[in-house]
Amino acid sequence: MSNDRRLSAPGRLVAGDDLPMSAVATADLPDEPLAEFAVAHGLRPSAERPPIRNYLRQLWRRRSFILAFATARNISMYTEARLGQLWQVLTPLLNAGVYFLVFGLLLHVNRGIPNYLAFLVTGVFVFNFTQRAFISTSTVITNSLPLIRALQFPRAALPLAYVVIELQQMLLSMVVLVIIVVATGEPVTWYWLLAIPALLLQTVFNIGVGLFVARLGSQVNDFSQLLPFLLRTWLYVSGVLFNIATLSIKTHRWIVEVLQLNPAALYITLVRNALLETQRQSTPGSQPYDAQLCHVWATVGHSAQATKQSLLDSAHCHYYANPHQLWYYAIGWSAFALVLGFFFFWRAEAKYGRG
Repeated sequence: MSNDRRLSAPGRLVAGDDLPMSAVATADLPDEPLAEFAVAHGLRPSAERPPIRNYLRQLWRRRSFILAFATARNISMYTEARLGQLWQVLTPLLNAGVYFLVFGLLLHVNRGIPNYLAFLVTGVFVFNFTQRAFISTSTVITNSLPLIRALQFPRAALPLAYVVIELQQMLLSMVVLVIIVVATGEPVTWYWLLAIPALLLQTVFNIGVGLFVARLGSQVNDFSQLLPFLLRTWLYVSGVLFNIATLSIKTHRWIVEVLQLNPAALYITLVRNALLETQRQSTPGSQPYDAQLCHVWATVGHSAQATKQSLLDSAHCHYYANPHQLWYYAIGWSAFALVLGFFFFWRAEAKYGRG
């Protein structure tokens, strides 16, 4: 065979055979630059960053795909487990049981908090919604590389779909949460309707931060390993296990205010205030300040002999963050997270799926 480099179909040549030049398929490159050649023939990159308005329009057109994708993944997630979809509820319930045993029965963190079981379960379920949304979106790009490389679609559809998955699981968990709340003696009131906008605001916040961590996870391989530790720390400072509003830190009041106004604590507090009448009645600042009643709560309310009324006397104590302004902070966090997260994710749209 000659030393010429020629193209041929797969197979084998017998020694001494040569291919005629007429049998070799060659392609001539255009004389003009390839970029100009592509524009002239209506070609465009398979992965590019469209303008924000067009990008949002593409996402809206794919809303049915996002919902169908989320539903299919949600159904298939526990198909190999015997209990199936029940694990969506059992996981946060088991976590709440462990926390109640350790912090409620052993460490007595429940002192001074009326209806601690419903208080704790509500906090665990609401925080679990945000926690799972962040963990799943942090790896969504790297786990979906075959899909990204095979199809052309706005990549933000993937983090959105995974937040929808967690929202569907949260709605299922809410059914169990309502049963627990009623079983522990909380009445059904019109305030329960406030849980709907609270969860919607939390969903918007989860979408924004989910988009943010999705880009970080696609560019920093170790981020998904670090995220669970960050979320666990966030859980301990967000009032899941204790009531931030009744902390007795007088010299550094700003610490309690920062803890109360962190987004996870805000959404937990709003859902608790919607579902638990005991929380609405015992929130500091919900009643006029009364030093004597506040002192009764600080002494009797934290003892084993505390009565229901003494637990509610915390409403007469000073507040750190104004409870009547929590909705404004919750709306602000949701809007800020959505705008920042979307812009941050959109900026790297052309890089997803490479290498």
